[in-house]
Amino acid sequence: MERLQKVIAHAGVASRRKAEEWIKEGRVKVNGKVVKELGIKVSPNDRVEVNEIPLEREAPVYFLFYKPRGVISSVKDDKGRKVVTDFFPFTDKRIYPVGRLDYETSGLLLVTNDGEFANLLTHPRHAIDKTYVAKVKGIPSKEQLRKLDKGIKLEDGVTAPARTKLLSSDNQKQTSIVEITIHEGKNRQVRRMFQAIGHEVLKLKREKYAFLTLQGLGTGDIRELTPHEVKQLRTLAQKSS
Repeated sequence: MERLQKVIAHAGVASRRKAEEWIKEGRVKVNGKVVKELGIKVSPNDRVEVNEIPLEREAPVYFLFYKPRGVISSVKDDKGRKVVTDFFPFTDKRIYPVGRLDYETSGLLLVTNDGEFANLLTHPRHAIDKTYVAKVKGIPSKEQLRKLDKGIKLEDGVTAPARTKLLSSDNQKQTSIVEITIHEGKNRQVRRMFQAIGHEVLKLKREKYAFLTLQGLGTGDIRELTPHEVKQLRTLAQKSS
């Protein structure tokens, strides 16, 4: 037996919060009867309808995907560009990425059909570390990196404190490799943070998401998360709220 809003979220129809709103609004039926109580639990044998449409319950799946550059973090693209789900022809489940990596950014991306899980990890209240390695123009000074560490003003607000580390620099080519860890998910945030201190990002890769890494994977590779990893991610998000 599971809570009704959790079942709806697991089906990939909506986040748990949205499912709760729909229940309160009387848009959910269980075995033909409208249900407005959030505490109700249902079994796999119960018939659930959302907005008069029977709920198709899918077993939750969780993948770690090494997204290549030149791929959209979406399930479809009206310009015909390659999207994340093009790499998952082996599943018929309604999967989608957790958060986003922009078109030119490569690296670790989680993919699932579990709406509640995705919402938990992407909610601003849940501070999950994401580590990137950026190749930038020029060589940032310690003072410039310290600005990122303290939080820097962007057009949509001041960023939360980051952790940065200059990994290497090339005086001849005037480029640097910098590691940066953030826990927010603003649009193109890392690129804009470096732009704010005068260093354009030439190449960007997400190497870590919480405790997860790309170890053993090549570009475009996929692996399933273990049940223990899924549990760890849930626990981490809940603790950080």
